[in-house]
Amino acid sequence: MTLKTYDAFNRISPLEMERVTNFLFTHLENYGDKKSAIRKAIDYAAKERTGLGGYVFTMEEANELVGAVVINKTGMDEYIPENILVYIATHKDYRGKGLGKKIMKHAIENCRGDIALHVEKDNPAKFLYEKLGFTNPYLEMRLKR
Repeated sequence: MTLKTYDAFNRISPLEMERVTNFLFTHLENYGDKKSAIRKAIDYAAKERTGLGGYVFTMEEANELVGAVVINKTGMDEYIPENILVYIATHKDYRGKGLGKKIMKHAIENCRGDIALHVEKDNPAKFLYEKLGFTNPYLEMRLKR
């Protein structure tokens, strides 16, 4: 397995952005978003959009993407976490082999500051996040317009 980290210093190419976007769109399945939303998060992480940037982490085996994580910086340290995990997915054919845990550990080790994430209560990934030390101290509320 090869783990790669993309950030402001190790830039992700447009071709790799497209590859990661397509991977996440396919493998997020029921917990995913439109390709345009996924691409916006990657563009933000890559500083192609106005903002602080973030990180894109990928995992490959034999040049095939088998995992990807997108984390965006919030710029709000001291009152909420400095980072938000926007997307994580593992290839459907590789699930149950510990790859999600491996890429999350890599992301945690290579991301400065605290990390927040949103997970639906019925998402099986919730158990992975709890094993990695994520807790749920708050109830999120939203006003949709």
